[in-house]
Amino acid sequence: MTARKTPAKGDESWDDFWAEVSRGRTETIRGVEVQVPTDMPLIVEKRVEELQGSSRLEDIQELLGLLFGADVLDQWLEAGMGLREFQVVMTWGLAHASGNPLTHREALDLVEQGAGAGKQLAPKGPNRAARRSPSAAGGGRSKRTSSASTATSRKRSPT
Repeated sequence: MTARKTPAKGDESWDDFWAEVSRGRTETIRGVEVQVPTDMPLIVEKRVEELQGSSRLEDIQELLGLLFGADVLDQWLEAGMGLREFQVVMTWGLAHASGNPLTHREALDLVEQGAGAGKQLAPKGPNRAARRSPSAAGGGRSKRTSSASTATSRKRSPT
């Protein structure tokens, strides 16, 4: 089988094809019409990892822009969106983008259970090194954990 060197008449480009198959519906959230995410932009997962623990407004705006479009956060803030509402919207949007659509109510339930997407963007507690004991983190001697020996006793074989 040989590949075609030029597209046959009537063939569409990839961009045209993907725009057609991924065209979704829109949703109005706090007076702002947004496209319901139907696919997770690969950059979103990468940026969520990189920005985890950041509470900078610019970082959150960047992620929202990738998911819902530019300037959405400013419009939602002006419309009075609160933190809990934001967490529900992010949970709902990320679920749709991941191919696991939720209702608004299901997203709220997840947020109330502490499993919502807003947790990924919320500031984290101390990092692992800060949580470790001073002796372990500072390179000092470790504390003995048990007085019992963990070695196995071996019997010598008769020779």
